[in-house]
Amino acid sequence: MAKLSISLAQMQIALGDVKRNTAQMMSMAAEAARRGSHMVVLPELWSTGYALESAKELASELNGGTFADMGTAAQQNKISVVGSVLEKRGVTVSNSSAFFAPNGRMLGVYRKLHLFRLMNEDQWLQPGSSPLALDLPWGNTGMAICYDLRFPELFRRYAVEGAKMMVISAEWPLVRVEHWRALLVARAIENQCYIVATNAAGETGEEVFGGHSMIVDPWGKIIVEGGETPMMLTADIEMDVVDEVRRRIPVFADRRDDIL
Repeated sequence: MAKLSISLAQMQIALGDVKRNTAQMMSMAAEAARRGSHMVVLPELWSTGYALESAKELASELNGGTFADMGTAAQQNKISVVGSVLEKRGVTVSNSSAFFAPNGRMLGVYRKLHLFRLMNEDQWLQPGSSPLALDLPWGNTGMAICYDLRFPELFRRYAVEGAKMMVISAEWPLVRVEHWRALLVARAIENQCYIVATNAAGETGEEVFGGHSMIVDPWGKIIVEGGETPMMLTADIEMDVVDEVRRRIPVFADRRDDIL
């Protein structure tokens, strides 16, 4: 699949209101499918926001709850769905991004490696233990969540292992939105890959999230970028561009992995 159509569901998340957020997710997945998208990307913790004090009550196990709703949205609309939610794992809870195929089957789940202590994630959540890259019809795709963006070694690992795209779900505050914008472009340029990133927008609880969801190509060109309000963004990309850029500037062949 050389050409890929992607929708970014830049939601305003209602804090702790799973029912309301799920209805919004279902509506946005249907709209993405109506636009002909192959994939829709949801924000971080799209079903709850940072209602971490209630994480154990709001979290879902992999085979039910919010995960099942994502699978239903994928199957009903024949579209890939990816996004982060609270996952119940025994007595612990993780911030987990699941990828669902258009048939509703979960292809994998990535658990956030780097917990954001400024929003108390380290107090309430269990960190993940491994990266996750999936072999998808359009190419190898790495998964990340929000704060992970500040750790370039994760993205470099994905790129070295063959990733052509990296998908990021986020709740990145408006006050630091320029960091978000700069880091997304940097990750695309340095790894010569597509960066596909959906942020939440607007007020959720006491936080205001920054929007500016975007798709960045391997040259660092912004293909599409949202504003600071809730919206759906859709764009087509050409996956062949990744190989072209990597041929023209052979960064990975020139890496000094014997030293660094």
